[in-house]
Amino acid sequence: MNPHMLAQLLVQLIVIIGVSRLIGRGARWLGQPLVIAEVVAGIALGPSLLGWLAPDAMHWLFPPESMPFLKMLAEVGLVLFMFLIGLELDPKLLKGRGHASVAISHSSIVVPFALGAAAGALWLYKSLSSPDVPFSSFVLFMGVSMSITAFPVLARILTERGLMQSKLGAIAIACAAVDDVTAWCILAFVVSLVRASDLAHAGLTTLFALLYIGFMLLLVKPFLARLGARVANREGLTQNVVAITLILLLASAWTTEYIGIHSLFGAFMFGAVIPKEGGLAAALAEKLEDVAVVLLLPVFFAFSGLRTQMGLLDTPEAWLTCGVIIVLACLGKFGGSAVAARLTGLRWKEAGAIGVLMNTRGLMELIVLNLGLDLGVISPTLFTMMVIMALVTTFMTTPLLRLLYSPEDLARERLVQTPEAPLPPSAYTVLLCVSHGQAGPGMAVLSRALAGERNEANLYALHLLSPERSLKARADEALDPSAASGGALAPLVGRAEKLGLSLRTLSFVSSEPARDICRTAQAKRADLVLLGWHKPLFSQTVLGGTVHEVMQEAGGTVAVLVDRGLSQVRRVLVPFVGSRHDRAALGLARRLVKQAGAEVTVLHVTSPEGAGAGRAQVEELFPADEGAAVKLKVVRHASPEEAALEEAKAGYDLVVVGLGAEWGLEDRLFGVQRERIVRDAPGSLLLVRHPEGATVLAQTPEGARTQGSSPETTPSVGARS
Repeated sequence: MNPHMLAQLLVQLIVIIGVSRLIGRGARWLGQPLVIAEVVAGIALGPSLLGWLAPDAMHWLFPPESMPFLKMLAEVGLVLFMFLIGLELDPKLLKGRGHASVAISHSSIVVPFALGAAAGALWLYKSLSSPDVPFSSFVLFMGVSMSITAFPVLARILTERGLMQSKLGAIAIACAAVDDVTAWCILAFVVSLVRASDLAHAGLTTLFALLYIGFMLLLVKPFLARLGARVANREGLTQNVVAITLILLLASAWTTEYIGIHSLFGAFMFGAVIPKEGGLAAALAEKLEDVAVVLLLPVFFAFSGLRTQMGLLDTPEAWLTCGVIIVLACLGKFGGSAVAARLTGLRWKEAGAIGVLMNTRGLMELIVLNLGLDLGVISPTLFTMMVIMALVTTFMTTPLLRLLYSPEDLARERLVQTPEAPLPPSAYTVLLCVSHGQAGPGMAVLSRALAGERNEANLYALHLLSPERSLKARADEALDPSAASGGALAPLVGRAEKLGLSLRTLSFVSSEPARDICRTAQAKRADLVLLGWHKPLFSQTVLGGTVHEVMQEAGGTVAVLVDRGLSQVRRVLVPFVGSRHDRAALGLARRLVKQAGAEVTVLHVTSPEGAGAGRAQVEELFPADEGAAVKLKVVRHASPEEAALEEAKAGYDLVVVGLGAEWGLEDRLFGVQRERIVRDAPGSLLLVRHPEGATVLAQTPEGARTQGSSPETTPSVGARS
């Protein structure tokens, strides 16, 4: 490999990963799993799009002499990925669900296998194959390619939709696990049959495959169990342990390649026999997954895309054939799974969802199709048709599942499962949304001040899990959902316990964090949604991204805590010009006075020629018995933001400020400049937004909610600059 080819390969990797992640943002916006984006990116870089729009650019980026290197890199990536799939398969997933899972999964293999084999025998072999391809090999391969289910894609969809903990999700993931093992065993047999020169060689290959499986189960598995125990009890996952594991993985892949059933089966089998207890499987997945999934797997998708030629489907008959293949694939997989699920006792809604999920093919289908193309069993035209079928069946899964299980229904089901102690219906409710652990301690201190010494508040801590978590993390969540969010919520929970604060935790996977926060707030009837803040990677604004989306969609007050070491809430500053956001900030300040005994300074800013008229509105929210703790300070200034900053430097624990252009605070999706009051204020800030048209809720001393004047009926509070 000369230096020029190395430079070419590096450029290819940059383009492949960049395009995959870029299209992935669009796929996430459409609610699709990342694998859809990676497949589309691969096709876009191939002759179907880039080669059609700019053939010279495609030839420069992917010259024919570079393809062998790209193929080898893709093969290594697949070996590592199939090892990770084997690691993800945990026998505990089948506990208590074996009978139903085996019945459904086998039906979802037998029915599409029969339809695919029949279509291959009666129709496709004559029109899309060549006489050089053995009839039996073609028929068997078509049956296998129709019966594959994508276990990793299905697991990701289940976690994104919040179904992993449901009965439906448990059965679906168990069915996919059984389906994967069965289908790969059948595929290994078909590959051995294709590669063998005659029936005697095929029988010999099968015998060697059985000996290999026995060797892995009887000798390698016990050794790996001892290795896993050593990792758990002594030095942990060292480089020597990783080296031993990789050597055994490559040896297993080489063995199955040598005996004729392909290296991918050896990688999958080795991952499956590694014990899931003791931490070895989890540690290996943590070490290897990012490299395999982010760097090497997109290379396989790009290589598949370069082999997918939409231009081969150049007649109406070809597209009709492709459509019939898609219909047969859906009919066999969906029909076989749904009917079998109904016969095992599931309702039609659940059975239909099982059918939709088992019809997901994704990455596993592409692996099978590339095997068929490499072996010469299928033609490039049939390969393209089957790739389109894999895309369509994967793309349709999420919208169909959304129709059967709407996000609102799932949110209600999650909240019904949340154990709660009875609280008065009038209790003040706060939803604390934590994305990073660093926001936890400050949010606990503020919650203590809002709840008071007698815990007169209903507090929920919500952590939303990213769908782009590791394969092992998703499998662990299927067995223990509480473990997934422990890291982010631990600082908040720990500080809350020290403060004697009663707190309930909620956690689930979300691909739409802003909407799920608003749905949860609505279901819990939250008076306040409190968001933690951390410095964004690119944007300079506090009020962009997810914060902006929550503020736009929430039906109640939303506040963002900018924590700069908040340890107590004694001295509070509230800048005020009279907007609805300022009134909401005053409402929160009143609660801090009542519950925490805070001393509040209301800074009413008027223009130099205006007159201060803020006392009436302040007294409206602060009755006489609380007014002693409130100091009204009227300041004439051309810039309210400057006046607030000058006063904030007087040593306040917390500045509670409403959104508004007068304070340099406007929620926007993208931010170029960071808000000055956030940048320059020395202490912690609470940025408050109240939705237009809603009324400001305050808390009476007795604990019942009272309604202040709506913004439309509030008299003017001085002239604004």
